[in-house]
Amino acid sequence: MGISLSSEQITALAPDASSVSAAKKLAKAKNWQNIGQSSEALWGDCQGSALYQTRIEISTHTIQCTCPSRKQPCKHGLALLLLACNEPSTVPEVEQPEWVSKWLAKRAGAVKRKETIQTKRAEGEEPGPEQIKAAEKRLALVKQGVEQLDLWLSDMIRNGLGTVGQQSDRFWQDEAAQMVDAQAAGLAARLRRMAAVPNASRNWPERLLEQLGELALLIRAYKHLGQFEPGLQEEIRQMIGWTLQEADVSQLGEHVSDSWLFLGEQTDTLEHGYTQRTWLIGRKTKRTAMLSQFRPFQQGFARHYPLGCEARATLAYWPGVASQRAFVEDMNSTTFLSTKKLIADTLPGEPDIATFLSTLATTLAIQPWRNRFLCVLRNTTIFYEQATSQWWVRDQQGQALPLAMTANGYWTLLAISGGNPVDIAAEWNGETLTLLGMIAERGYVNCQEEL
Repeated sequence: MGISLSSEQITALAPDASSVSAAKKLAKAKNWQNIGQSSEALWGDCQGSALYQTRIEISTHTIQCTCPSRKQPCKHGLALLLLACNEPSTVPEVEQPEWVSKWLAKRAGAVKRKETIQTKRAEGEEPGPEQIKAAEKRLALVKQGVEQLDLWLSDMIRNGLGTVGQQSDRFWQDEAAQMVDAQAAGLAARLRRMAAVPNASRNWPERLLEQLGELALLIRAYKHLGQFEPGLQEEIRQMIGWTLQEADVSQLGEHVSDSWLFLGEQTDTLEHGYTQRTWLIGRKTKRTAMLSQFRPFQQGFARHYPLGCEARATLAYWPGVASQRAFVEDMNSTTFLSTKKLIADTLPGEPDIATFLSTLATTLAIQPWRNRFLCVLRNTTIFYEQATSQWWVRDQQGQALPLAMTANGYWTLLAISGGNPVDIAAEWNGETLTLLGMIAERGYVNCQEEL
C-alpha cells in the first residue's frame, strides 16, 4: 500500500516552481487534520484561510481539492503527496470517509462506462433498434435545420447587409436556438459568434460576409457529404454538431508519440461557461496540437497542463484532415512524469513568416473552416509602430504580422527580449497573433502571465 511516486516525481507534477515551494511548506503533519489513506486513496483537511478537503486517487494520482486555486495540481494536493512519501507514518491507514468513497465510486463509474464503450467498439457490436431509430431521428432533424438555415442565409443576402447592423442580438439568438432544437449545436455556436460582429469595427461588413460565406460553404458541404473523403466527412459532421468522446477518439483517431512542448493557453467566455485551448508542438514531428476543454461558470477545468514544460507523451487526435484537436492519453504515466522538464532551448518553429503562411494556406485548401492556428516562429523581433499605435512581430526577412491589442502593450516582453531576436509561440486567428510564450535569456517565458 501507499503511493509509488518519489518526491522528485511528485514535484514534477507541479504547474510551476512557486507551487513546489508552497507545497513543501505545507507538507508537515501539523498543517493537516483528519488525514488518512487506504489502498485506493489519500485524503485530509488542510488548514489555510479556510479548511480545504483534499483527496487523491492513488492509482492515477488524480487530485481534487476544495480550494479555489486555478493551478492544478494545487499546493494542497502536492503537499499531501509529499507528506505521504516523505513521512508515511503520519498518514495512517483508516476507514475512508464518505466524501472520499463517493468520489471514488463516481470516478469508477465513469471509467467503467468508458471501458464498456471501447469494448463494444472493439468487438464490432452492432447498434440496437432503439439506437438506430434515435440516429435516424437526429439525421432528419439536422437535415430540416440545415435547410431552414440555408433559406435564412439566402434571405439575408438577398435583403443586403445594410439592415443587419440595425438588428438586435435577438436576430441571431433566435436562429441559433432553432439550430439547437435541430440538434446542430455547431451551427448554433457559429451564429452566436456572428452576433458580436456587426458594428464591432469599421470593417465589420467584410468580416461578417466572410463568416457568412464559411457558414454557407459548410451547409453546402454537409448537403454533399458523401462526395468527400472520410476524414473531411467526419470533420464536417463535428462542425455541424456531432461530438466524439475521448473513448471514441482513442479508438478511431490517429496516435502520435513525441516529446511535446506545452506552449500556452487561451480562455474564451461563452454563454454557459468558459472554453480553453492549450497549444502544443512536437519536438521531433513539429506536429501541432490543440487540447480543448469546457467548464461551466463556478467550476474549474478538469485538466491542468504544465505550461512552459516539455514531456514525452502520446496524443490521440480527433478524426479529420490535418487534424489539430487532440488529448493526452498518458498524462499520468511514469514516462510523462519522469521526462517532464522546463523548455530551455530553441523552439521547433518555422524559420520565417512566409513559410508559416504557406503551410497555413495548404491547410486551409483542404479544411477552409479552420480559424485558429498555432504559430511558432524562430528569430523574430517584437516592435512598436508609433504611427499606427500597433505592435508587430517581424522576422529576419523583414516581413511582419500584427499582434493583438492589449491594455498595457508589450513593453514588458520587449524589455525581457532586450530588443533581440527571440523564438515565439502564438495563436493566429487570421488577423492578429496572440502571444503565448517566447524563449529569452531566462528561458521560456509565459507571455500571458507577463502581459
